[in-house]
Amino acid sequence: MTDQLEPQTFRVTRADLVRYAGASGDFNPIHWSERFAAGVGLPGVIAHGMFTMALVGRAVTTWAGAADAVVEFSVRFSRPVPVPDTDEGTEVVVSATVKETTADGHRRLALTATCQGEKVLSLAQAVIRK
Repeated sequence: MTDQLEPQTFRVTRADLVRYAGASGDFNPIHWSERFAAGVGLPGVIAHGMFTMALVGRAVTTWAGAADAVVEFSVRFSRPVPVPDTDEGTEVVVSATVKETTADGHRRLALTATCQGEKVLSLAQAVIRK
């Protein structure tokens, strides 16, 4: 593992939001109704926060080599991920930097997730077992 981990890009479409809503049971209209989302002051339909977190988690487990190598994982949601009603949707880009190696050899990652050049998470970090 290097100090800078290779960025990973995930495409997010409205179809992904429908699938996630069905799997999670979260049918909040901000995730499917343009009219409702705009009515509550959002820039349009947005991705579920936990779906965004899951994409970051997927990147972390890929870097770690296995899901059970992830010892800790946390994020704070700082900005919504707007998902336009197009075939292309939008992209979430996840990158990471190794901030430290702990006394027991684990690596603490500082994580960054962006959409349209804007950070969508803050205080995102993970610890990966050595």
